Amino acid sequence: MSEPAPSAPARETTPGSTPDAGVLPPLRVVAAVALGGMIGAVLRVGLAQAFPVEPGRLPWTTLAENVVGAFLLGLILVLVLERWRPRRDVRPFLCTGVLGSFTTFSNYTVETVALAPGHAWIGLVYALISIVAGLAAAALGMSLARRGLAGRADAGEATP
Repeated sequence: MSEPAPSAPARETTPGSTPDAGVLPPLRVVAAVALGGMIGAVLRVGLAQAFPVEPGRLPWTTLAENVVGAFLLGLILVLVLERWRPRRDVRPFLCTGVLGSFTTFSNYTVETVALAPGHAWIGLVYALISIVAGLAAAALGMSLARRGLAGRADAGEATP
């Protein structure tokens, strides 16, 4: 008697995931992320060339990029998710593409590690400032967007 063929293992889902989480998004969404990524990368590289990081100094350019990006992400996500229901590819274009490419965890990490030999305290300060300022900027962006939305609702404009 032969044994039954093993069945495919059940796909695990995590809270908030969908059963088809392994399926690629539509091509227009992938294209939106790619186009946004090109725009964000050009902006980031332009700033890095205009304001290069000096060895042993706090990388102000990357810090500013990441903090501004966190602020804009908080602002845009509130507007897109709570106010304006744009086409499906707007959020991936702006948030994942443009801001995901404009902000840079890889430069942040490399610059932090580069400060370690001889400038560890600057690296530690940079790492802490980046995290705290990024979280504060995102919270500020969200708060300003919500206040703006609340002001419009109070002024009689109907919210969807």
